Amino acid sequence: MAEHEKTRYSDAELEEFRALIQEKLDQAFSDYEQLKNALNNLDGNDTSDTSPTFKVLEEGATTMTKEEAGRLAQRQMKFIQHLQAALVRIENKTYGICRETGKLIPKERLRAVPHATLSIEAKGNK
Repeated sequence: MAEHEKTRYSDAELEEFRALIQEKLDQAFSDYEQLKNALNNLDGNDTSDTSPTFKVLEEGATTMTKEEAGRLAQRQMKFIQHLQAALVRIENKTYGICRETGKLIPKERLRAVPHATLSIEAKGNK
């Protein structure tokens, strides 16, 4: 009952979310670096495949993979930016407050989507 009457999360709760977000951010940066490396290798003048036949057969797949890797890298960077914005909201003590309703976003939702700025209720109204 008291959960719904609160206007913001306590400092201890915010710290719990900060740790969760930092962990996700570290993983996201790691994933982003892997995608960037994959993209660089796809540009490739590396010698990992020197067979001309292989090149010809795989050309279509390589192009597709490069486009996918590019899109994934962009999506990953956007995710990183959302997580960084969530850390700023923790600093401002506005983290977990729905930007539509002004109510607290349930902890379960924030644990699943730590960069959420809308409650399920507000999201459903979109």
